[in-house]
Amino acid sequence: MDSISESLSTTQAFTQRLRPQRLIIAITLFLLTVGAIALSQYGWKHSVLFLVGGLLGVTLYHSSFGFASAYRKLFVQREVRGMYAQLVMLAVATILFATVLASGSAWGQPVRGAVSPIGVQGAIGALLFGIGMQLGGACGCGTLYTIGGGSYTMLLTLLTFCMGAFGASLTRQLWADLPAHPPIVLGTAIGWVGAVIVQLMGFGLLGLVLRWWSQRSPSPHPPISPSPVSLFHGPWSLLAGAIALAVLNWFTLILSGQPWRITWGFALWAAQVATWLGWDSTSSPFWSSKASQAVLSQGIFADVSSVMNIGIILGAVLAAALAGRFVPKGQPTTRLVLSTLLGGLIMGYGAFLAYGCNVSAFFGGIASTSVHGWVWITFALLGTLIGLRFRPLFRLD
Repeated sequence: MDSISESLSTTQAFTQRLRPQRLIIAITLFLLTVGAIALSQYGWKHSVLFLVGGLLGVTLYHSSFGFASAYRKLFVQREVRGMYAQLVMLAVATILFATVLASGSAWGQPVRGAVSPIGVQGAIGALLFGIGMQLGGACGCGTLYTIGGGSYTMLLTLLTFCMGAFGASLTRQLWADLPAHPPIVLGTAIGWVGAVIVQLMGFGLLGLVLRWWSQRSPSPHPPISPSPVSLFHGPWSLLAGAIALAVLNWFTLILSGQPWRITWGFALWAAQVATWLGWDSTSSPFWSSKASQAVLSQGIFADVSSVMNIGIILGAVLAAALAGRFVPKGQPTTRLVLSTLLGGLIMGYGAFLAYGCNVSAFFGGIASTSVHGWVWITFALLGTLIGLRFRPLFRLD
């Protein structure tokens, strides 16, 4: 009887918490529906990708899937659950991506992985991104879904992230002559079956290293649970979030012809604002190209990464409201505002230099068996160590 009473009490408490959120749920569902219909002018895939962005936002929020926090916990607390989840995500994505990239097309549409050169520019960019993550308090996708969850301080991170990415696009030629090696894709170098096997073995080895690292912690951490608690209301396990992110990235690859991206959308938003303020885009070597001019002329809603970014925010709003936890929050102090602004700026600049953030360069790059993804995470972790040294200056936990 006690257990039944406790269950009823929990259900009633959740119902009371959910009741004020119904209007938010209704508005968010309305925006997702209207947005999908309006975006159909660019093709049905555009609308579906907008909704895929919404599902990414739901997944990120319900599973609290973080990259910046996982790296911080790895070094500070020797907690590796977040890193285990990332290895699972990469393993599933590697297998799924290989099935598409090996054929070179999906539904008659050419597909390509997230492939970039290996060089000093990318290494510096990833290092900067790692520093920025720890000061800004989130990664690329983390910034979006925490905004959707109600964190208005993350709006500052988003603002300067966009500015940093745009600034990097304007100064890109300064880094062009740094040493670099052409892209190396394991799938084309040793065959896709061999590439998948090599990467899976690498994930397994990293898992063993993480286990050894965590065992040196004075307080052991529980393993990640295998299943979500509630599909709609959350929370989900990290394992469920990892698998869902891998599948949704695979859908993005099939539908758009390339993996999930975030940073490009941020740079585009800033470029559009600058254009509205009178900036001449033809004065920039990067933005004056024919491809960039075409993107600018079409607007932000014609770009896949841009509409998926918007979808992520709306999806996170929906998830937070379904969980009964959507409440605008944040207690900004002067130091927090400064670290948030600085972190976002460094992240944006670094992400553009590194050919993407944790989503495109790391997640998409490794899933595409591009070696630059492994280089990215190596230097991003080094940047994390540096960023952790600066956090006390801003009184960050």
